[in-house]
Amino acid sequence: MATRVALIGANGHGRWHRRRIAELSGVKLVGLADVQPIDPAPDAPAFSDHRELLETTRPDVVVICTPPHTHLPIALDAIEAGCDLLLEKPPVTSVAAHETLLAALDEAGRSCQVGFQALGSMAWARFRDALSPKTSGLSAVASWKRDDSYYARSPWAGRRVVDGRPVVDGVLVNPLAHAVMQALAAGTAAGAGRPRQLQVERYRVRDIEVEDTAFARITFESGLPLLIAVTLAGEDFIAGEIEARGPDGTAVLEYPTDRLSLPGSGPPNPGSPASGPPGSGMVEVPGRTDLLSDLLRHRAESTPLLAPLAATADFTAVLEALTLPDAPEPHRIKSYVDGPNRTIPGINALLRRAAAELRLPSELGVPWATTPYRRRLPVH
Repeated sequence: MATRVALIGANGHGRWHRRRIAELSGVKLVGLADVQPIDPAPDAPAFSDHRELLETTRPDVVVICTPPHTHLPIALDAIEAGCDLLLEKPPVTSVAAHETLLAALDEAGRSCQVGFQALGSMAWARFRDALSPKTSGLSAVASWKRDDSYYARSPWAGRRVVDGRPVVDGVLVNPLAHAVMQALAAGTAAGAGRPRQLQVERYRVRDIEVEDTAFARITFESGLPLLIAVTLAGEDFIAGEIEARGPDGTAVLEYPTDRLSLPGSGPPNPGSPASGPPGSGMVEVPGRTDLLSDLLRHRAESTPLLAPLAATADFTAVLEALTLPDAPEPHRIKSYVDGPNRTIPGINALLRRAAAELRLPSELGVPWATTPYRRRLPVH
């Protein structure tokens, strides 16, 4: 019998989920829900209220692809209806909400996979397995471009709070949330314990409520430092790189493209052609497990989930720290190159330097740098 799947949030990124559901065998799309008219035209019963969808279609699995501040109530309704979940990232916006959702899942005996797709890649698995307690430093770097239309894509775009609820559409926890999650997971894989201290500098080049550029240093229980340097006002494109330094050299994972370089081990996929520039040592490691397919396998065979909600607790703790009342507003950078994409001059070199030295812009003498916000992360 086919697994009955419904999608809540069918527009925007929900269109990707529609296509993916259509590609899977043994799955029947029984309903779509969105508060806006669904485009393209629905190929299943459509609803404007997710509760009506749940009551009418009785799905086995629900994919939730709505704004982050709506995730918890929708997820709780789906759990009450007896569904397992694929919940888009960021899963929730506070540690309390994370714990509430975990408790509801446990009580109902249901499962929740979170949409951090890169955690399903073979490149990530090989990178993770190469980490050890001897890892001395971690970093994450990404440089993307987003124009003004990106911040007009929805009423919550670029917002910190909507209707009294935290949204946090900033670079750290939405567009480049994968970089943060991969780096945090690398710390866990290296045996560093939980992240305990956050120091962050957040910047913006537009009249938005959140950051488009950020530098965060996270220190784990073991003392292992992680430096995250990311921007949406970048120069040359940097897809997203996680670096781990160890006694034998540096391992590098380009997580969006599944390219990998491991020290002293040759190509991670023998026989595959190098896909990086000459001398980069980066090779493509093919193979990604689709997270919805993984959830369906978990339902059928009780296999461990690749991205269970419990594994995202550290990510949620970092996100929450950015929404607390004492967290300052992102500092406005007035020196930028205007155009279709606003660009901070020299930003890519600064991202690279911060990652290499594990230091924040304020520690590097950058003229526009601001005082870092410091926060002790909660112990769960």
